[in-house]
Amino acid sequence: MPSFAICVRRLVMFDRITRATAEWTGSPVAVVGSVVIVAVWALTGPVFGFSDTWQLVINTGTTILTFNMVFVIQAAQNRDTAAIQTKLDEILRAIEGADNRVIAIEEEGSERIAEEKQRHRAAKDES
Repeated sequence: MPSFAICVRRLVMFDRITRATAEWTGSPVAVVGSVVIVAVWALTGPVFGFSDTWQLVINTGTTILTFNMVFVIQAAQNRDTAAIQTKLDEILRAIEGADNRVIAIEEEGSERIAEEKQRHRAAKDES
């Protein structure tokens, strides 16, 4: 079993890779690159007689890319959500008179979140 330090290094490396991948794939260079790849593929159609293999190349490539990007996007989304929740929790702590019961509520179950949501609706209706 890997040591704690090895696990932490792997997580740090995974975080760096997913962050860099998410930033790069969202860049104009990546968009232009994908358009160029599809254009080159389309232009080579007549050369390969629009064969099944020619179609399989783009289908396989896009499927693999899409599969991997799902995980990259989810990792980026999880990181962004955690950062936003941390900032919101800090705001709640800093504001005098704020309802501290909802700090870190995102880690509670759905029932607890629904209860707080209902409590806030009731308070809004009273005012």
